[in-house]
Amino acid sequence: MPRSDLRIDILGASFSIAADEESAYLESLLNHYRSVVENTRKSTGVRDPLKTAILAGFLLCDEIQKLKSGKQQPAYESQEAERLTLELIARIDEALSTPGGGSKISENF
Repeated sequence: MPRSDLRIDILGASFSIAADEESAYLESLLNHYRSVVENTRKSTGVRDPLKTAILAGFLLCDEIQKLKSGKQQPAYESQEAERLTLELIARIDEALSTPGGGSKISENF
């Protein structure tokens, strides 16, 4: 398989990666991630790039778990996931606003 390079410009970061995947596949992954990031910003109102990236990663993990299980999530579970996500945002805000930066995050997770 050919080695492909991908330039990533997102959330204020810019860098290149090389992977043993087709360029079109890498571009589709990046486009999906951009979509998740944008939807995360819209649904949470979070604008901080680090928090947005964390939440987008969390939501992508949720997506993967749903795909692995092959089950649709009942509405009440979606509401619970949203509640937990908003709680996570509040905890990240609190941890980042305390002196010493992110040291509190590792204590809580």
